[in-house]
Amino acid sequence: MKVFYVLGDRLRKLRQEKKLTQEELGKKINVTKVSISGYENGNRTPDTETLQKLADFFNVTTDYLLGRTDHPNPPDQDDIPEELKDPELGLFFKELAEAPEERREQLLKIWEILKSEGDRKPNGR
Repeated sequence: MKVFYVLGDRLRKLRQEKKLTQEELGKKINVTKVSISGYENGNRTPDTETLQKLADFFNVTTDYLLGRTDHPNPPDQDDIPEELKDPELGLFFKELAEAPEERREQLLKIWEILKSEGDRKPNGR
């Protein structure tokens, strides 16, 4: 299955970046060298606890290890402006991103009109 090969490739790359042998990595997360080799070769899958240990050790997400995302680390919530943390805005942006290109262009034009009207009024109101 593809997930196991993605996991294996990413695990091998992360391990090699830290210049660790399979045995050294195994000792750090309390599994055998054979287990690490199996994970890297796609012959074995780590249980959820081991997967989390690997993610924590390499400071990446389990989603990254499993190939669900190509971003090793999620954005830090502190780096996201407060305005974008609003659930309604999040839903709007999600729907905007999923909308057909023509619809997005229409919405952007509407936004520009609303923005320019706001700029013409005293105090932006």
